[in-house]
This record gives sequence, structure tokens and C-alpha cells, in this order.
Amino acid sequence: MGMTLQEAEELLRAPGSPFETTTATVNGEVYEVFANRARSLRELLARSVEHGDRELFIWDDGRRYTFVQHERLVASAAAAMAERYDIGPGDRVALLGANSPEWVIGMWAAISLGAIAVGMNGWWTGDEIVHGLELTEPKLLIADQKRLARLQGADPGIATVVVEEDFEDRLSGFDMTAPLPDVPIDEDDPAVVLFTSGTTGRPKGAVNTHRNIIAFLGITAFSGARSAMLASLADRPADPDAPEPCSLVSSPLFHVSGLHSAAVAMVANGMKSVWTTGRFDPEKVFQLTEWERISRWGGVTTQVWRLLEHPALNDYDHSSVRACGGGGSVWSPELQRAIRERLPDAAPQMQVGYGSTETGALATIATSQMLLDDPTCAGTPLPTVQVEIRDSEGRQVPDGTVGEVCVRGPNVMPGYWNQPQATEAAFFPGHWLRTGDFGHMRGDMLTIASRVRDMIIRGGENIYPIEIENRLEEHPGIHEAAVIGVDHRTLGQEVKAVVVPHPDTSLDAADIQQFVGEKLAYYKVPAHVEIRTDPLPRNASGKVLKPVLSGEAANTFVEE
Repeated sequence: MGMTLQEAEELLRAPGSPFETTTATVNGEVYEVFANRARSLRELLARSVEHGDRELFIWDDGRRYTFVQHERLVASAAAAMAERYDIGPGDRVALLGANSPEWVIGMWAAISLGAIAVGMNGWWTGDEIVHGLELTEPKLLIADQKRLARLQGADPGIATVVVEEDFEDRLSGFDMTAPLPDVPIDEDDPAVVLFTSGTTGRPKGAVNTHRNIIAFLGITAFSGARSAMLASLADRPADPDAPEPCSLVSSPLFHVSGLHSAAVAMVANGMKSVWTTGRFDPEKVFQLTEWERISRWGGVTTQVWRLLEHPALNDYDHSSVRACGGGGSVWSPELQRAIRERLPDAAPQMQVGYGSTETGALATIATSQMLLDDPTCAGTPLPTVQVEIRDSEGRQVPDGTVGEVCVRGPNVMPGYWNQPQATEAAFFPGHWLRTGDFGHMRGDMLTIASRVRDMIIRGGENIYPIEIENRLEEHPGIHEAAVIGVDHRTLGQEVKAVVVPHPDTSLDAADIQQFVGEKLAYYKVPAHVEIRTDPLPRNASGKVLKPVLSGEAANTFVEE
């Protein structure tokens, strides 16, 4: 007889267990926290050498690093930063470039010194780069040639290490015998600054402390242990041919999915990872999966779709893939069905998380069984994380009522860097983060309805685009879909669908409208349908840039 989810959680959180919880006071607020936690990220890095010569980071350009090699390179770079550039606690080190070993080593070196790693968006234009530098005032910039070229010869005004030219000589090859720094680091010291999507206005720099990121590592470890426990007690025999855990990483390092979930998490949990660089190439992923026996695929939804629909999917051995998941954007019911059909070995370990940069990457997780029961759910809050639905005045709303999703816990950021007004607007009293998402709770199950600003109000009726988008993705001829509101003189707004057909497929607007109307109320049927051949514009986390579609903002997305 299998164990229930609640029974598994109670066992994992029992006194004396690895996930026992206690309380901590931070800035006057009392939080539930894991008792057995590291007190800084550097502490986790120091522990990682216990994995010895096992492989940690494998890059698609052929470079491979063991846990010991990585720690030595970080220690050398940290010593160089301190001696050559006077980097110390609280200083900022900006990182601007494509995913690379240098980016990862530079980040770990900075936070090991008690400094703050500033992950600058690798897709920014020159003006946006200047804004990020002016906002955070770093003492050192580590950048690749391609991004520096966007400054058009302008001097960044700070010491700069160019990845391709002098990173090894100036940083990672400085002193391979240097110990890790021993300067004091407090749990609530800032560790990184990552910029929000910036779909409206200038991007804001969300601060994540050592406590925030370690809280994220704790809840993800808990989720993994819970899944393993439930699988072992569900009458599933152990698989003697199961591959060593190995994760594919294709998300950018300037986003929590690349930084927290990979560059940090792999060091902390002792897992091998394989990194792809450049433009996302499904065949490259298939080759790496076969060669390296990758056990987990993830990424943004567009990448997962490209893998599942690629004609070469079954030309390579992907039998090692036993898990699939991600976050950043909603995984539609159609995508979930496609995973179960085309990756049946991974389906039992399919998990989708909900969170944001401001929540330290994660707040809830939907397990495979939760998604089977309700494909639209976002899962339940993880230990130490509180989730409530509130109205515009900050009052908690009744069960099942749509309101703003609010999150509280040790994973939630202290605020935005050097932007006190934006920080104040982001929280209700008690440090309840206003996520900007609409949703509802039924019991402890969260369902996301829409971004607050994405909601369409037609003739007084609230319309949540995600419901229509999920229906559109079920259309056999539609590859991508997004729904936005357009102005209407008497109704206020009408629904507009922007769709991208599958290759060699023609779409008809009337057919699309009829298809939506078969399942949804008349007022949710798109009054306007735009059929386009170019991919939908998306940010680093895979979210569609709806202000670009509506003409409110320019599209600055450039895929590597």
C-alpha cells in the first residue's frame, strides 16, 4: 500500500529528520526555516569537494570540470578579485555574457568573498546595459566580447575582465593553491542581484540573499526526497539500469532557472549537469543526452515543445531521461499530455514549479499526480513557504476566489536594489510579496489565472488569457498562442489571439474562433485573430512578452 503525500511530508519533516523546521527572526518578521541548513553559499561550496573527482559541469564545447577543479578555480578567482580589484563584502561584481564556465566561476568567486554577483541580462541593448551598471554600481565587470560590443566603444567606467581575452590570466589562473576566502558572511547578506523581466518600464534588480537561495535549495531538496519516497513506496521496483542523475541546462545564467536551479543547485546537491550554449538546438540536445546519459530534461516551454516535436526525437537514445520539469511559464495541459505520450519514462517524475525571481525561484510545486488530477494547477506550497490570495487592499479572500497571489517565507527577497519605492509597492505588511499574478486557492492547491496586467475586462466580465491559451494549444494546427486585450469603444476590451501555425500548416481565423467556442463561453472567443509566422517574443524565462504583441514595447529579444 502506497504512502499518501501528507504522510510522506510528515515523515520527512519529523523532529531529527533532514527537513526538520524551526523558526528564525529576520528584520522583525518570524519565519519557518529548515533547521539543518547551511548559513552561506560559500559553506555549500566548501562542502562540495567531498564529491572529489566526480564530474560537475560539462559544457558542449568540450570543457569538463570536477567538483574539486571547480572549487580550486573559484578560490583562485576570489583571491585575484580581492588582491587585484579590491573586491570585498558588499561590493558588486557584474556578469554580462552568454552561459560559460567563466560566468559560473566569476559568480561563485564573488559571493565567496561576501560580494554581490550582479547577473546582467545577456539580451540587453547598450542602453539597458548602461542602466544596469548605473543602478548597481559594480566595482568589477566580467563580460564577453559580444556584449561589450553593444556599448559601441563606450568605456563602461569600471575595471573590466573580458571573458575571451584575460579571464584565465587575471582570475581563474591567479593562484590554484589559494584557500577559499574566510571573511564573515551573514545569512541575510545579499548574494546576487537579478533583473526582473522588465516587460514594462526599466528592469528592477531583485536582491536574493544567501538565506533566500539556501531556502530555495532546501525546498527543492525536500521536493526531490518526497518524490523519491512516494515512488519507492508505490510498489514500483527499483530500476537497476537507472542512470546517474544528470541534468540538462539550457536556461540563461542571468535567470533563476539557470543560476539557482543549476549553477548553485548542482554544486549543492552533488549532481552532474550538461550545459548547452548558443542558439537552442534540439539535435545537439539529443546527441548530448545519448552521450552523457542525461536523466532530466527541462527548460522553458518553447524548448520542451521543440524537443518533443522534432523529427529526430526517436533517432537518438533518450531512454536515460527519467524526469522532466520546469517553471517560469505555465505548462499547458496539451504539453503535459505530449510529455506523457512521448516521454513515458519521464512522465511519473514530471514536476512544474511556480515562482519568480522575487520568490528566490520557487514557491509551489505541482507533482505528476497533481497535474494528472488538475492539469491547470500550480501545486501546493512547499515547507517554509506561505501562499495566500489577497484583494487589492491586502485582505485574504475566501477559498476559490480569484485575487492576487501573495507569498511569504525565507525564500522571498528583501527588496529591489536601490529602488525603495518599488520595494515598498511590492509588499503588503508582514513582508507578504505581491507577485503580480492572479490566482485562487482551493484548500492548499494554487491555480494561476493570469498576470494582473494581462487580465482582459470585456463588458464588465473578467477574462483570464491562460484559459483561452490552453484551449488554443489544443488545436492541431497551432504551434504557439498568446491572448491579449485590445481596446473597444463600448465593451472596454475585446479578446485578440495571436497564433503561430505548425510548419507547413495553414490556419483560418474563423476555424480558430469556432474551435475556441466549442469549449468556452462566447465572450471568451477571440474577436480578432492574428496569424503570424515569426515565433512569439519571449523573455528569458519563456514568458510571452505581451506588451510587444500589443505594441506597448519594442522587442529586444535576441536568441543566442
